[in-house]
Amino acid sequence: MSANKSPHVIVAGGGIGGLALANGLRKAGVSVAVYERDRHRTDRVQGFRIHINPSGSRALHGLLPEAAYQAFIVSAGKGATRFGFVTEQMKELLNLDSEATEGERDEVDRHYGISRITLRQILLAELGAVVQYDKAITGYAELPDGRVEAYFADGSSAIGDVLVGADGGTSRVRAQRLPRAERVETGIVTVAGKFTLTDESRRRLAPKFLASPLAVMPPKGCGMFIAPHEFDRPDPRYSGIGGNDGAAALVPGALFDNTQPYVFWAYAAKRGDYPGELESLDATQLHDMVNRLTAGWAPELRELVGGSETDTITLIPIRTSVPVPQWETTNVTLLGDAIHSMTPFRGIGANVALRDAQLLCRKLVAAANGEQPLLAAIHDYEAQMIEYGFAAVRDSLTAAEQTVSDNSVGRAIGRTVFRVAEAVPPLKRKMFAGFGSE
Repeated sequence: MSANKSPHVIVAGGGIGGLALANGLRKAGVSVAVYERDRHRTDRVQGFRIHINPSGSRALHGLLPEAAYQAFIVSAGKGATRFGFVTEQMKELLNLDSEATEGERDEVDRHYGISRITLRQILLAELGAVVQYDKAITGYAELPDGRVEAYFADGSSAIGDVLVGADGGTSRVRAQRLPRAERVETGIVTVAGKFTLTDESRRRLAPKFLASPLAVMPPKGCGMFIAPHEFDRPDPRYSGIGGNDGAAALVPGALFDNTQPYVFWAYAAKRGDYPGELESLDATQLHDMVNRLTAGWAPELRELVGGSETDTITLIPIRTSVPVPQWETTNVTLLGDAIHSMTPFRGIGANVALRDAQLLCRKLVAAANGEQPLLAAIHDYEAQMIEYGFAAVRDSLTAAEQTVSDNSVGRAIGRTVFRVAEAVPPLKRKMFAGFGSE
């Protein structure tokens, strides 16, 4: 890249982090193109609500056009700031919400909850032709003139001054750029399922499961996460976002009409605590197994698990990235799960990716404006990202290990602490002020 030329940035991957980065660069006038493996912009009609903490909200506010950020604010909020802890007998341990733990904050510096689908569509709304679909990256080459060429599965390629690997936990960019950066099994395995919500099935389900996410804390050895997923609809006040380049603002309403809401659950335990060879079990056998493992739990939880459709039951081994030391900077860098993939047990992965996007955007804009050499800007980003990103990885792994701990004494103490905090609101505010933050 010549000294008087703004860089062209290639982003491999159209997930939350990659799209947020593209929005920020586009907003700042830096040339950017996103190459996404999905064939169409509406392919990812899946996933449950995700928690956006104040750090993530600030990143979105800085990266998105104002109308798109307001669409995020309006679309978020249902059950957004609540999280509960219960025993396996549905005895209440602790209820958290932002008002109870933090008090009122301004609009930007708050916790939100939003459908992953809706957030992705808001992130796509202003990008239009910036995003190209059916472009799965397979690798890249560093060119003699200092630029980088990305190669895609369809035989095409693209040349830019910077390549950002935002292509998730199985990143092809990371595999080539940092082959020593591993993603490994934690020894924890979840079996997950979905309870489809209809007018009739809602009446069979405990209202608590429909209100907000819950963590179930049995005496030892396992845990369960529960989250309702109601699909957001585009708000008519923001139907105009998307500019004049033909980009639709959000997923069409008809798509939501064909998408059934559900309550998601995931039972977690150490691999050795399950009976038999898990990978050899089909969905029916996995479902029967979790029914047996939760046989002594409260009827409400038994209904949730037993009433889920067997074809939704999935085995999910929990993986985590292995921290790596600072590497030599080039014009190929990484963002989000592509470098610091973490367990889902703290619910902060999306927020760390948004933090990456905001920081990298700021550094690339500085380089584009001639305030800093390009490689120095990327180096600064990587140095900071490695520190906070892998700290989040370690914290998430600790939370995962605590969830499946066999230490019954420690679990009993934890449940008592939760009950005491719930009974003393000032203590709860003090103890859980940073809940949900990296």
